[in-house]
Amino acid sequence: MTTNNEEKYHVPVMLQECLDGLDIQPDGTYVDVTFGGGGHSRAIFDQLSDKGQLIAFDQDPDAAQNAWDAPNFHFVASNFSFLKNQLRMLGIKQVDGILADLGVSSHQFNEPKRGFSIRSDEKLDMRMNQQSELSAFHVVNEWEEDELISIFQKYGEVKSPRRIAQRICTERGREKVKTTGDLVALLEPLAPKFKENKFYAQVFQAIRIAVNDEMEVLEKMLEQTVEVLKPGGRLVVESYHSLEDRMVKNFVKRGSFDGKITKDFYGNVLKPFDEVVRKPITPTEEELERNTRARSAKLRIAVRREGE
Repeated sequence: MTTNNEEKYHVPVMLQECLDGLDIQPDGTYVDVTFGGGGHSRAIFDQLSDKGQLIAFDQDPDAAQNAWDAPNFHFVASNFSFLKNQLRMLGIKQVDGILADLGVSSHQFNEPKRGFSIRSDEKLDMRMNQQSELSAFHVVNEWEEDELISIFQKYGEVKSPRRIAQRICTERGREKVKTTGDLVALLEPLAPKFKENKFYAQVFQAIRIAVNDEMEVLEKMLEQTVEVLKPGGRLVVESYHSLEDRMVKNFVKRGSFDGKITKDFYGNVLKPFDEVVRKPITPTEEELERNTRARSAKLRIAVRREGE
């Protein structure tokens, strides 16, 4: 059962679909690499016997407050790019299922001091790991114009990355861009009419991904699932923007991140996973009415192949 605190922190998206995708065995070992408010984790844990185990990862210190005490529950205060090593430290070599609910939690968006939201005027931060040295302030005020163009193009998928980068560099030369409100005000002349919020969100997304190295971290985690998951084990990944979904899709469909296919002598595609569902699962209309932040979610489910 999800507690009020967990609901307040983050409403788990497509909860039942994730549980179905994991195909939970009561005595199995499962990993939630994005613990957050613990909603998904608690639901997984409730289906386990005393012999089953749940390991939850989260680098955000705020998330640790949602952990609970149980002999077969382990909270790991770490980025999920260290998945394999952290499991080995717990004496675990392989698991039966891995869940990743990517993106930013409602708590992080709603906490103004974290600097994730376009709706607040707070210090530019956007760090998921508060111990990290790199913040949004450093990216916006110190990165070279070419670096900014690159992240807005790759991670924001905006139409005018050069104009955005040039404007930031010009304005920060006059005065440092210190807050989220400063950044929105700076971007306002470039925002398309009637699509302002989407534009600001795309720029903020690009900066956030750069600050947290999100795409590289996701790639590292996915690579490790090949060794960490038992044959027949389930990989369940929930993504919230096209960059993440494309990476997960290529990985489970083609066994690569760039979409290239490698075949064996007999023409079989060499890849470590098989898709359980060919197309991503999306939230129901009923869920979207309850939780508008679920609207961009896509869920992909894959099973670890034998002997790959």
